[in-house]
Amino acid sequence: MNYAQTLGAKSKAASAKIAAASPEMKNSALRSIADAIINRTDEIISANALDLTAAAENGMSASMQDRLRLTPERIKGISDAVRELIAMDDPIGSVISGSVRPNGLRILKTRVPLGCIGIIFESRPNVTVDAATLCLKAGNAVLLRGGKEAIHSNTCLTNIMREAVSSAGLPADCIQLVEDTSRETAADMMKLNGYLDVLIPRGGAGLIQAVVKQATVPVIETGAGNCHVYIDKCLPNESDFEMAVKIVDNAKTQRPSVCNAIEGLVVHEEVAEKILPMIKTALDAHDVVIYGDEETARILGECVLPATEEIYDTEFNDYKLSVKVVSCIDEALAHIAKYSTKHSECIITKDMDAAERFKREVDAAAVYVNASTRFTDGGEFGYGAEIGISTQKLHARGPMGLNELTTVKYIIDGCGQIR
Repeated sequence: MNYAQTLGAKSKAASAKIAAASPEMKNSALRSIADAIINRTDEIISANALDLTAAAENGMSASMQDRLRLTPERIKGISDAVRELIAMDDPIGSVISGSVRPNGLRILKTRVPLGCIGIIFESRPNVTVDAATLCLKAGNAVLLRGGKEAIHSNTCLTNIMREAVSSAGLPADCIQLVEDTSRETAADMMKLNGYLDVLIPRGGAGLIQAVVKQATVPVIETGAGNCHVYIDKCLPNESDFEMAVKIVDNAKTQRPSVCNAIEGLVVHEEVAEKILPMIKTALDAHDVVIYGDEETARILGECVLPATEEIYDTEFNDYKLSVKVVSCIDEALAHIAKYSTKHSECIITKDMDAAERFKREVDAAAVYVNASTRFTDGGEFGYGAEIGISTQKLHARGPMGLNELTTVKYIIDGCGQIR
């Protein structure tokens, strides 16, 4: 039995106990986790500092270092997210639907845990807590495998959670961390059939595709975010142009390293001359690098770098943006369809026919009209924390909250019926 299989066996054993735990016991464990995270803030900061030092030495980009960084404020936010989970309804055992058949059989469709969930993710240590606590609330055991760049932070947070869970009477092994960050162990984890019920990769497109191609365990794709804003020609008032600038600026620069930040801007040619310089002025405050087609370069000048097929297909996770000027909404829809990862897409327009067409034809988990894509988030949608944003159509799509971490069980009561 290899290292990953050993952890998988422990998760499997713990999953039976966590699945049977009462809502009160799970909430008690979550409360212990939230308290411990606050009480041990200094310890978490110290562990995170080791990761940040290594990141700087290894040349990690500033935006990715920000993604890795934990501050007292962010740690409080992590703890607060756990407390929000406590206040949410426990999905386990809830009845989704029911019926009585003509032969008298009573059939109930109920929610039950998925079982053992494996999560492979990159440098954001807050994911360690979000994922573990969501899985716990939904009655699942979880096996976490973060990137080597966050190993000290993840180890510290996992140890804190395991101790807190144990103190509440649940098995510590319902939360485990794969401390060996080698590719070999990751590959072993992807083949834990019989131990893991589902594997969820959370990170960039490279990580997600590697898991999809290598895993023999069922996979839910999440996270890849080549998202776009399309600015339509119908912006009748000056305030509409100002709205468009604010949305693009927020969607690109508020936190560029996350999956719901935009990477592409598509602009109708009838408004491009006016809106692109306004957007550039806003983006210049963050030194955003702009890649564009010939029309974008004509309008904005030599600052525009040439946009290639590869550029349009790239999730930057950085202060970079691709721009495409189009002649009509059909061209905009075609561009988005070609390069979108089906995460979040936005149209800015006052033409309701164009808005309705965009909502109807764009194939994405979240489609926006006149609002930033940065809202694609479990907390912003009112689901509490999330395990990730699913960009596929099975078994879940969009922000994956508690309900998406369950499956169904049919309960049938009879009185001697035979077929």
